[in-house]
Amino acid sequence: MYRVSAKQLVFVALFSALVAAAIVACAQRAIGPSPVPVELTAIADPTVATDEQNNIEIYRAVSPGVVNITNRGVQESFWGPTPSEGTGSGSIVDERGYILTNYHVIQGATQLEVQVENDKFPGTVVGTDRDDDLAVIKVDVPRGHRLTVVKLGSSQGLDVGQKVLAIGNPFGLQRTLTTGIISGLERPLRDPVARRTINGAIQTDAAINPGNSGGPLLNARGEMIGINTAIQPNAGGGSIGIGFAVPVDLAKRIIPEIISKGYVSRPWLGISPAPLNRNIVRAFNLPVQEGIIVADVSRSGGAAAAGLRPAVIRETFYGVSLQQLGDVIVAVGGKKVASLDDLQTALQDKKPGETVDVEILRQGNRIIVPVRLSERPQDQR
Repeated sequence: MYRVSAKQLVFVALFSALVAAAIVACAQRAIGPSPVPVELTAIADPTVATDEQNNIEIYRAVSPGVVNITNRGVQESFWGPTPSEGTGSGSIVDERGYILTNYHVIQGATQLEVQVENDKFPGTVVGTDRDDDLAVIKVDVPRGHRLTVVKLGSSQGLDVGQKVLAIGNPFGLQRTLTTGIISGLERPLRDPVARRTINGAIQTDAAINPGNSGGPLLNARGEMIGINTAIQPNAGGGSIGIGFAVPVDLAKRIIPEIISKGYVSRPWLGISPAPLNRNIVRAFNLPVQEGIIVADVSRSGGAAAAGLRPAVIRETFYGVSLQQLGDVIVAVGGKKVASLDDLQTALQDKKPGETVDVEILRQGNRIIVPVRLSERPQDQR
């Protein structure tokens, strides 16, 4: 009988291990590289998790999808054009690299730099919605670079007192988390950049500061319910516990259109409106106190085809003089119009191509004129 020594046994074991390793390596090479395991961060049911645990889990899960946006541009000053720079936040809403932010964050940019976690990429503007202070930008990341998408929730069914969390980059401090509650609902938000009041804004006491703009306001499940947009500042420009967010349902309606068209198609009467004030009411002895003056009529708009009459305005040495009043709009689609905001609100549910009844005051008489709405031209967006 042949006897195997201990040294021979060790040699055979080592040789077998090497052969097995070689076979596995060849098989892996034939199949392809194994994927790198990605550890997914789960958010526990907020009704059973502690508040601290909920905060930590939401931050870990969502913050990789919140980006820091640097806006570089040129600003006109007394000394001529000077470089300018500002920062804001944004949320990745699509794995292809689409990012939702505020319009005022990217306004006037000649160059956008987007920081995604520890990496920086150039950003391009896909489209904007100045009326609602929203914009979509895009980054192209290297192949294999996985992006974290911030889940869009709903701004319906919210309650005052409900817990919320804000993630953003205040004062350039990367991915900062603050918490608070919804302190008010259905607030009118008048932003200097927006051309109308955004109705239905969410008010929160979660700390929001310069640089938070464009970042997400989240519920306890880590879902975006709003886009942090504005604060009620103190003398130093910081937060005093009153911040406002654009409802996410508004953004959800327009994101697909911005991505596909680069803008939001909005209805247009085809006029240049001007507010009616007390001096004009007295000067022309009008039977109404509120309304919108038809200051000018576009030849290509529906108002011109419907026969709306513009005011006659002349420039004088002392300024602008209203020589003849023209038509005054007092209602659109059965809704009272007392301000420019009212006019936009009356049209917001309409679409280009629809016909709307416009009630006007003309030479002391109220008449209703049907006007076919057109699409707002580019210089009006």
